[in-house]
Amino acid sequence: MIYVYLFITFFKIGLFGFGGGYGMLSLIQHETVERWHWLSTSEFTDIVAISQMTPGPIGINSATYCGYQAVANAGYSMPMAILGSATATFALVLPSLILMILISKMFLKYMKTQTVQSVFTGLRPAVVGLLAAATLLLCTKENFSSPSENAWQFWISVLLFVFTAIGTLIFKINPIKIIVMSAFAGLLLLY
Repeated sequence: MIYVYLFITFFKIGLFGFGGGYGMLSLIQHETVERWHWLSTSEFTDIVAISQMTPGPIGINSATYCGYQAVANAGYSMPMAILGSATATFALVLPSLILMILISKMFLKYMKTQTVQSVFTGLRPAVVGLLAAATLLLCTKENFSSPSENAWQFWISVLLFVFTAIGTLIFKINPIKIIVMSAFAGLLLLY
């Protein structure tokens, strides 16, 4: 039965997850952690970190890992968990595949019309909101600690966050270099 719920959940996320993988993160977190309780917040954070470091789109990688972890956490064996990965991944991709096949010719024909342009004008702020929500959802105690629990880890985490944002936005440092440098800094400073 978990496979049916996985399929429906990730199909919905794929259908309404405008803004790509990062826009989907807040939807995935809400469904897998808050609604279904398939994952803990720390497991979801780990999945996001792994999804960013592995090749491929973050939304698809997250769905793959979430599907596996949800079935594994339900007590099923590894082959069944792999089936959970496949189910979540397929369900996430299916709406895009169907929609792209159906609207590709129509979109090219009507792309310049006022109605289509108005739809995209309305979607842009929603996409920015989803990306901001994904960022804020990851600013948790599991990721940053807290000043009362571990002040050293908290302030190092905040500094890494700030330096990463500045390095990416202002100095245009390659995100891969930032990921490697942050992982190295985390190893040196936090443990």
